[in-house]
Amino acid sequence: MFTNIVLNSDSYKFSHFQQYPPGATRVSSYVESRGGEFDGTMFFGLQIFLQDYLSRPFGQEDIDEAAEFAAAHGVPFNKDGWQYILDVHDGYLPIEIKAVPEGTYVPVSNVLAQVINTDPKVPWLTSYVETMLLRAIWYPTTVATISYKIRQTVIAALAETSDGVPEEQIGFKLNDFGARGVSSCESATIGGMAHLVSFQGTDNVTAVLGARRYYDEPMAGFSIPAAEHSTITAWGRDGEVDAYRNMLDQFAGKFPLVAVVSDSYDIYNAVTEIWGGTLKDKVETCGSTIVVRPDSGDPVEVVSEVIQGLMSRFGKTTNSKGYDVLPDCIRVIQGDGINVHSIPKILARMKENKLSADNITFGMGGGLLQQLDRDTCRFAMKASAIEINGAWRDVYKDPVTDTGKVSKKGVQALVKRNGTYVTIRQDQLNGEDDVLETVYRDGRILKRETFADIRARAAAHG
Repeated sequence: MFTNIVLNSDSYKFSHFQQYPPGATRVSSYVESRGGEFDGTMFFGLQIFLQDYLSRPFGQEDIDEAAEFAAAHGVPFNKDGWQYILDVHDGYLPIEIKAVPEGTYVPVSNVLAQVINTDPKVPWLTSYVETMLLRAIWYPTTVATISYKIRQTVIAALAETSDGVPEEQIGFKLNDFGARGVSSCESATIGGMAHLVSFQGTDNVTAVLGARRYYDEPMAGFSIPAAEHSTITAWGRDGEVDAYRNMLDQFAGKFPLVAVVSDSYDIYNAVTEIWGGTLKDKVETCGSTIVVRPDSGDPVEVVSEVIQGLMSRFGKTTNSKGYDVLPDCIRVIQGDGINVHSIPKILARMKENKLSADNITFGMGGGLLQQLDRDTCRFAMKASAIEINGAWRDVYKDPVTDTGKVSKKGVQALVKRNGTYVTIRQDQLNGEDDVLETVYRDGRILKRETFADIRARAAAHG
């Protein structure tokens, strides 16, 4: 929407170039999750930002627009500084960004990315990019973390209640239904890609296209024919059975799975009298798995009730672990009221009722892409070192009112010791490998990741 990178910051940043100590030449800042809901974060999304924003130079018209804006807005503007970057660096930002490889799960309170200006004449630039850089990291990383945590929850439930589900089925246990529930198409694209790091099920078209554009993945996600309430209720209440029959006639046998929302009127009647009654023989012989979707009520209660209702009509098998499984022709998907907190409760209730997690898959909308903010994982970007007259000095905050906001000192590095990530000062590496990799410098992307690489790295964590 806004392409002028000179203006892609907060207003108060405009005055910061006049606030650094005399002799300042470089500033080093880092990004971390300081805690929040999870014990770590799944790093993802920086490459999108580098391609869309930092790989394109700004021009004279951008400086002129920013100068006019600042004068009217009531803030100073560093026109000489920006003109210098345009004249000397051809409009590319003279900064270096290091980051952990995307798809890496890092415990909280560790450095995830670090930025430093490469030209000593623009030390103010490091913190100027905080607004856009932090935004580029916290949102996709938080979504990727939520999706990853749900994957772990589902895998744990399957380990307890299933005889074993192939990896390709696990990839469809959580489906992205969130494209309509986010603030922008860009959010849908970025957040949807983050979900696809851990899963393959999605109705988010722009996310799949984004993975193709930014990460060279030909087809990152898949969907199935599915009904919505309008296509069912268009037949009228008396035509509910005809609406369901039409779904079978149109799609069953042609596609492996067909999803049908079934709560437009009475989900329990739909389960026992229509799917398990009038259409039972057709479902059993159609050649597809019909996925019944309840879409209202308390999901913790309704999911188990619907599965049990289907079992009362279609039968069940009991696996080696003592949990009941529907026949292959019928399954359930729950898409209403789904989030990182409700899924464990639904699965726990199913376990209490001796129902295998094989029977259920989930769709998640706002809970996946919108019901989160920067404080979900307490993301922050902080300056940790400044070079003055050729010597580095520590920069940090240590507020007496909040020890959780104590920041790190010095230029940072991330190492792996005994399988655990640990943040240390760069000057204390002593031959250890820094996990942070230089991904961008002075207008050039120095490392590109494929989606396949990111997925493999994420899966290797566990």
